[in-house]
Order: sequence, then C-alpha cells, then structure tokens
Amino acid sequence: MVTQEAGIGARMLGWIRQAYCGLHGHDTLMHFEKDRMSLQCASCGHETTGWALSERRPMVSVRAETRVAFRRPRLVSARRIA
Repeated sequence: MVTQEAGIGARMLGWIRQAYCGLHGHDTLMHFEKDRMSLQCASCGHETTGWALSERRPMVSVRAETRVAFRRPRLVSARRIA
C-alpha cells in the first residue's frame, strides 16, 4: 500500500510540473546521448525529437573573394556633449 501512495504522489507531482510548463513554457536544456542531441525540459522532462550526430564534421570552404576585411574602429580622443 505504501508503493501506491508513492505512485499517486509521483503522478500528482508530474501533473503539477506539466501544468507549470503549460502556463510558463518549458525550461529547455541541451541533452546529449552517444549519437543524438535534443532539448529536454528541466521541470517536467519533456524532450524534443532531437538531431542525429555523426562522427564526420561538415567541411566548410571559404573562398578568398568571400572573406570580409575587418576595419579598425575609429577611436575618439574627446567626448562631445550637446
């Protein structure tokens, strides 16, 4: 009989957590597994479908023409007050 009460208490707590997330939104955190990444709510445990991870990293090539030259910021020696 003790296990039924603990089960009822756990279910009630789960319902309260779901109601809180229903009103305020999920507190999402990144959740990593061996070959998968997803978002998981810290409050109620809701988990998104996620993304599959692979061993290979995507190759990104940048051509010389597409690179942007950075300009130095213009420093002002005195402050102007209107």
